[in-house]
Amino acid sequence: MRKGRAGGALVIAHRGASARELENSLAAFRAAGPLGADAVELDIHATADGALVVHHDETVAGRHIPHLTGRQVRELRLQNGEPVPTLPEALEAAGAALGVFVEVKSLTPPFDERLFDALAHGPNPSGYAVHSFDHRIIRRLGLERPALPRGVLSSSYLIRPLAALEDAGATTLWQERTVVDGALVEVLHAAGMRLLVWTVDDPAEMRRLLELGVDGLCTNHPEVGRQAVDVRAA
Repeated sequence: MRKGRAGGALVIAHRGASARELENSLAAFRAAGPLGADAVELDIHATADGALVVHHDETVAGRHIPHLTGRQVRELRLQNGEPVPTLPEALEAAGAALGVFVEVKSLTPPFDERLFDALAHGPNPSGYAVHSFDHRIIRRLGLERPALPRGVLSSSYLIRPLAALEDAGATTLWQERTVVDGALVEVLHAAGMRLLVWTVDDPAEMRRLLELGVDGLCTNHPEVGRQAVDVRAA
């Protein structure tokens, strides 16, 4: 996936522009670009019949997505009145100009091809990547599609971050913001890996992380991230 504008750090809209619109909604994905995002981050679950739906939690309106069919999920509504998006719909909403980082929450092997197909037929196929807290999923997807950019999530300070990436076959570490320091940036960059940080909304913290040399900021406020990155680049 490309770098940010003018080679700077990426501004990634967390679940879309979720400070302006309901998270993981089509409205949030459409709003991200005009607010300065280079990419959006979103979450997916697979339904019982393999539909890929975009939602953070496993439940919608008290019902478990993996236990429902795609049609049953479509009958539910988000708080803003929209239907729960499918992954293809979310990719279309993000459009051809934005990258999309897909966090895989739940996906069983029989439905891997559904994910690959959605990514191949979106408006910006070269701008898509996957990541997950379940590093086994990322390893599996990489064995099936070695060219697909892949990352792993971590909320702890990894003693051997390169080992975690190697085990999963990933090249990007998604690290929780409070456990990022210069040593982590240095070891990852020395190995040709990338570091994306989540979820960063405070401008002062954005400046600190950009000074360390992180490769991207995942934020609920892409307009704030855009300003921080552009000031740093200038």
